[in-house]
Amino acid sequence: MADKATLLVELLTEELPPKSLRALSEAFATHVAQALAKAQLAGASPTVFATPRRLAFTVADVAASAAGRESEVTGPSASAPANAIAGFARKHGLTPEQLEKRDTPKGPVMLARVKTKGAVLDELLAGMVEEALKALPIPKIMRWGSGDAQFVRPVHGLVMLHGERVVAGSVLGISAGRSTVGHRFLSASAISVHKADGYAAQLQNEGKVIASFAARRAEIERQLKAAAAKESADLGGYADLLDEVTALVEFPQVYGGGFDRAFLEVPAECLILTMRQNQKYFPLFDGKGHLQPRFLIVSNMVVADPRHIVGGNERVVRPRLEDARFFYNQDRKTRLEARVPQLGKVVYHAKLGSQLERVERIQLLAGKIARTIKADAALAERAAWLSKADLLTGMVGEFPELQGVMGRYYATQDAEPKEVSAAIDQHYRPRFAGDALPENPVACAVALADKLDSLIGLFSIGQTPTGERDPFGLRRAALGVVRIVVERQLPMRLPDLVKADVQNFIYDRARGYFREQGYSANEVEAVFSLNPAELALVPKALEAVRAFSALPEAESLAAANKRIGNILKQAGTVPTDFDPALMVLPEEKSLASTFGKLQPDVDKAFGALDYTGALRALASLKTPVDAFFDKVMVMDKDPKVRANRIGFLGRLHGTMNRIADLSKLAT
Repeated sequence: MADKATLLVELLTEELPPKSLRALSEAFATHVAQALAKAQLAGASPTVFATPRRLAFTVADVAASAAGRESEVTGPSASAPANAIAGFARKHGLTPEQLEKRDTPKGPVMLARVKTKGAVLDELLAGMVEEALKALPIPKIMRWGSGDAQFVRPVHGLVMLHGERVVAGSVLGISAGRSTVGHRFLSASAISVHKADGYAAQLQNEGKVIASFAARRAEIERQLKAAAAKESADLGGYADLLDEVTALVEFPQVYGGGFDRAFLEVPAECLILTMRQNQKYFPLFDGKGHLQPRFLIVSNMVVADPRHIVGGNERVVRPRLEDARFFYNQDRKTRLEARVPQLGKVVYHAKLGSQLERVERIQLLAGKIARTIKADAALAERAAWLSKADLLTGMVGEFPELQGVMGRYYATQDAEPKEVSAAIDQHYRPRFAGDALPENPVACAVALADKLDSLIGLFSIGQTPTGERDPFGLRRAALGVVRIVVERQLPMRLPDLVKADVQNFIYDRARGYFREQGYSANEVEAVFSLNPAELALVPKALEAVRAFSALPEAESLAAANKRIGNILKQAGTVPTDFDPALMVLPEEKSLASTFGKLQPDVDKAFGALDYTGALRALASLKTPVDAFFDKVMVMDKDPKVRANRIGFLGRLHGTMNRIADLSKLAT
């Protein structure tokens, strides 16, 4: 390769969608970098830049052109007609005299040595950039001006520099150059980028733009922490909002603002959601997590006197907080239980009835689950009855994210039992991966009923997830069931509550869940191939399988187990018992004797849920099992002997596979 230098590509646009900015910028850079690598022009990873009005990246050590390649092309037989040989040579830009003759197993053939021109950056870059933009995950595109160009936002500029020189080309109807723009207000004129390597520094120094998303995010976080410390306050959870705000500003500056303390009478979740979601403010908390009447603003302006900015933001947020207080006070005038009948007017699903009908189903299921897991069934049924009532409140109408949360506040005001109030809030948990679980048995019963009702109902009308599509969040619901039952160790049998299709769907989520816990695919399949009725016992079974797998006898016994399973399948009908008197060979007698001695120990360990002990006990079978298969012909000519041996293997197979299908461990 020759003429290596850093490559810069920058696309200037109108304000990009903030929640997808980072993903778009990374996908854009990665796509072009991969294309460069494929063309053998570069091999380095890109450095990604992203601001509200630009997608950009640099790649170090990009060559202006790639070295040409020489390849051999086999042609016709050396004895072919002269015109055929001449045609082959002409096809590859050669004369017949320039061809070579080579011996092969099929006889001499003519060979052409062909030199292929290497890739040229200037010829390919614009096309690579255009293809990368087309491949971006953009749900909606738009047109602008009179041209045919389409992108997520109108494009106004393109910079393509290789070192210090412009790489000519056109993308989305825009010709490449070296001119970019800085901050919309803090930078007065266009910026001519001198060289690709100095892009970020020049943009920050001359344009008041921190081009790197990561650097800008780190600077915002530094300022937020410093401002919070100055207020003797904490920021609480802020990572998601930090990412979004980073995508909204180019040269951040943090200022502090406040609101009337009287608003703190409104549930903190309402105020926090208003500030974070609508205003992009960072609420402040005291050391105990209580909301304070203060917040931090991430501005895109750096000014000597921020009073105008702070005052403007305080005036803007006040009506929002007033709205929250109004909804809260209005909602409290009606008890939750009085709202429940009105759920009959709210459609849950056209084929599954109203929200009231759904609540009635959840109530019955919650009571059944509560009795199974030894929770208070009356409280579970009461919580289930009230669980969706807050959907009809003004606050949840304004902020759907607060469903459940507001139900808890209103139930507490209505003097409902604390377990009921908590369950109304927690029955939506876990809402997302890693979310907290319901905390008490009553809440667990309602949460399980809510999720299982969704699964049962939607499966019954054919609304099952397909591919990437899961509009009703059924995968999340199934995983929630798994997590609640397993992590809360609830003694409930899944087949008693759902049909096979729903059970299998939940098992599929459980397989993935346990794989993420560190168990191997074989270990998980060994347990789930038996369709375990109690998910809460699966961790014990998996630990037992893992301990068994570590034994020196494990591989041999797993292979024997697989062999026994195949014999039983071949036999078709398996007798339910066997007669020791019909055992004639020493090897089958020895195996039957060893099995007879250990079976009580296996049964006892299994009954005590000592799954590891049960599987360890099987290790003593290795020697007699090996001897059995060395010396004993199961399919004996005598039908009585054959049936007896099959019956014995059936009993042995059942005992060996009581906890897991050990054949799944065979390599």
